[in-house]
Amino acid sequence: AKINPFADLFVRQQQARGKKFSLAAAVLRPGWRFFRAYVLKLGFLDGFPGFYIAWATAFGAFVRYSRLFEAEKYETKTNLTLQGRCVNHELDVVIRKNGTVAMVECKFHTGREATTDVKVPMYILSRFNDLKEKSHVLFSGRESISKCWIITNNRFTSDAVAFATCSGIQLLSWDYPKELNLRTKIDAHHLYPITCLTTLSIAEKDKLLILDVLLVKEIINNHQCLEKIGLPPNRIKNVLKEATALCAYY
Repeated sequence: AKINPFADLFVRQQQARGKKFSLAAAVLRPGWRFFRAYVLKLGFLDGFPGFYIAWATAFGAFVRYSRLFEAEKYETKTNLTLQGRCVNHELDVVIRKNGTVAMVECKFHTGREATTDVKVPMYILSRFNDLKEKSHVLFSGRESISKCWIITNNRFTSDAVAFATCSGIQLLSWDYPKELNLRTKIDAHHLYPITCLTTLSIAEKDKLLILDVLLVKEIINNHQCLEKIGLPPNRIKNVLKEATALCAYY
């Protein structure tokens, strides 16, 4: 994913509240803890912060469990196998909103410089064409898939964008489209993965993922999950402090 520096996200959040960023004020704010840990302590990775790692690690599960679409009032189903006109197809996510059903294919790359090229939408278009020829038992009775999305945590090449646009495929990446991209959607809905939290160990994050707790705001809304993984009260307090700071719940 071509991820803007977390510094940019931090400053934009402050500006949205009508506040100017100052270092003196920042060190006294709860949000500074996250900002310091990912920007100053970890540094930038080829121009991108350590937040890249946190987001990239959780991206697959995050999209696979449809949190993004659920936040925008879609109905979702995950990990389906549907019979097309010619062959069976495994689908990452199927969504429905206002009576329109779409398939969503998620492409995850671990390398920061990897791109999703034109071969991907060409291949997925063939799958979509095979599936849309038949109706499927999905949300309510038999329904047809009439739309197709491709989501990636990296960047689409210009040819991939051109082909998808020409073919009617909707693309979503960290910086595409210009306005309603992953970055802006995550910011708008506070969809930060739990891997961002510095107050939890890797083992504790794994336990939360097993409990289907993927997002920071899910910890805020259901902090009993922290008790379930064995955290003592003082640790829970620290985790919630960081989580609320990140999601701007102050």
